[in-house]
Amino acid sequence: MRIATIQLAVEDGLTKKERLQKVEEILCEIESSGKNPDLILLPEIWGCGFFDFDGYAAEAELLEGETFQLLSPWAEKLGCMICGGSIVEKVGGKLYNTLLFIGKDGKLKTTYHKKHLFGFESKEQQILTKGEGTVVVDTEFGRIGFSTCYDLRFPEQYREMVDKGAELYLIVSAWPKARLAHWRLFNQVRAVENQCWLVSCNCAGTQCGNLYAGHSMTVSPMGEIAAEAEEGPCVLWSDIDMAEVQHARATFPALADR
Repeated sequence: MRIATIQLAVEDGLTKKERLQKVEEILCEIESSGKNPDLILLPEIWGCGFFDFDGYAAEAELLEGETFQLLSPWAEKLGCMICGGSIVEKVGGKLYNTLLFIGKDGKLKTTYHKKHLFGFESKEQQILTKGEGTVVVDTEFGRIGFSTCYDLRFPEQYREMVDKGAELYLIVSAWPKARLAHWRLFNQVRAVENQCWLVSCNCAGTQCGNLYAGHSMTVSPMGEIAAEAEEGPCVLWSDIDMAEVQHARATFPALADR
């Protein structure tokens, strides 16, 4: 399974339209590369930027709004799944941090509302409505579970997903550089303690005085970092063998000993 993780620069001074255009440029580059990804991954609330809390209401969109309208044709054109990061979704009078997962036919396969909203020096808890439950979906490569940024600090969510059969975790994030050590630690621990592949996509750049950590990564079921970006914007490519999940669980049966 070949994965292209788009570690996008979410900078001050860029409009949502400009960020959408930038993502389309990157998708064009992926197409012309001939690398044929099976999955493309984008970060958390990249359209308006996580730290632009005052802009959430104005930039909120419907589930199949402008972000979906950009990504859906590309999923079909490239014949790959796209985890479109997350959007600020407007549902009636409520706003959610909503992850989009699009199938290779261009149709919305599933969504996930961020369950743990960040409160430390953040307005996310004040503005958004938290999600409930966990989401795991079947794909041709195996069962994928989804989470968003701050969720990484809550191991019970990942246990619940592995109990639903998750073999790969996809994480979209806007994690700051101030807590980079925690980011790297949690990525490895969530993978190794559940013997799952983990692929995370973080933002790059500086927004509202906050420097994003970057360092998107792919971690094996044994907790080894298979690929890791640096701080700046990039496309991180990784090839993973989903058979390693069952191999790890059979050779070191920690999950069976729970």
